[in-house]
This record gives sequence, structure tokens and C-alpha cells, in this order.
Amino acid sequence: MLYWLLKYIILGPLLRLIFRPQVDGLENVPETGPVILASNHLSFSDSIFTPLIVKRKVTFIAKAEYFTGKGIKGWLTRMFFVGSGTIPVDRSGGQAARAALDTQLRVLRAGGIAGIYPEGTRSPDGRLYRGKTGVARLALESGAPVVPMAMLNSDAIQPTGQIIPNLGRVRIRFGAPLDFSRYAGMAGDRFVERAVTDEIMYELMELSGREYVDRYAQKVKAQPKQPVPA
Repeated sequence: MLYWLLKYIILGPLLRLIFRPQVDGLENVPETGPVILASNHLSFSDSIFTPLIVKRKVTFIAKAEYFTGKGIKGWLTRMFFVGSGTIPVDRSGGQAARAALDTQLRVLRAGGIAGIYPEGTRSPDGRLYRGKTGVARLALESGAPVVPMAMLNSDAIQPTGQIIPNLGRVRIRFGAPLDFSRYAGMAGDRFVERAVTDEIMYELMELSGREYVDRYAQKVKAQPKQPVPA
């Protein structure tokens, strides 16, 4: 109930008025049946604009830290993600990450839309980074089509670390659904899962126009920053 209140009554109309979304290819999102939305990840606001644009409910996963913040900001963030149906995931990996994917599998098997950021984290510099194979495992185990979705300028609307977004027209592009039924029964094969993931990332590169980097964004973020030469 809170999801639909936020979308149609509380936040949705205001956000549409302020950010005037420009959307291409929305007709590529099927009106019924299970769908995986696979998007690049540029900004915190990606998880706000996507449910605003797609008519059907979109269930995302997000890092668990969003659900454990302190104070008013932490409470507001937690309420937003809980109200939008977002699933917390422990990004340290292992069984916790698997539990989040299992939850999204239940969403898909119930005929819903699962949203996922294959990069696993926000891009540190706007480029598109190597996808993790969780999106492939989700597609192969569910049999659902994957609709690639590119956020084109959300990093300009709300750069990382900035709480109040800049005024601007958010732009989003959806690609044609990708069918991986040719790999039916091959979930767990790491070579197949890598091939599926790379195909999805190629489509995201084409849609977004962003430079592709064949490295994991999380590893890039973990590297110590180099001092700027004097």
C-alpha cells in the first residue's frame, strides 16, 4: 500500500513535475509476466526514478546499510526503501547475497518485476563497469526476459554524496527484452553465466553511451586514491 501511495499520491506527482522524465522505449517493458530490469547505476536517485516511470511495481535490492541508518535521515531512508518494496542485501557476499536473489526469484515466480544493478554498486566515475553474474543466475533460474535499462544523466541530477538533487530533466532509455531461453537448465555454469552477464552489459553500454571498463566497480572504489600531482 505504501508503495502505491508514494508513487501516485505523495512523491510521484511532485517528482514528475520537478524532473520531467524523458523516457524512450518504455513499451519494451512487458505489461504482464515476470521481467528483470537490469540497469546501470549512477546515483542514489536511480531507485527513485525507476519505480516512478514503470507502471508496474518494481522490486529492487539495495545495500543493507540503507536500512540501518541513525537519526531522522536514517529513518526517512529506511521508510522509503521499506515502502518501495526494496530488499536489503549484505554485499559481503556468500549466503546473505544468495538470500536476496532467492527473494527476487520469488518475485519473478509470482509474475512480478525484479530490478537489479548488475555492477553491484554505483559507478565511481560515471563509466560502466563489469557486471556481476547474479543477474545471469536470476535470468537462468527464473526464465524471465531481461530488459536492459539505461539511466542517462541521473549522476548529474544527484551526484554521489549530494543529498539535495539538482534541477534537471532526468533521461531514461529501455532496450528490447533479451531472451536467454537457449541456456535453459544451465544455471550454475560459470562460463554461461559470464556470457549472459556480458551480453547484458554490452546492451547497457550501447543504450547508455558510457565507456565500459572490464573491472568490478567495487574493487575500483576500494583502491586508495592517488594524490593529485602538484
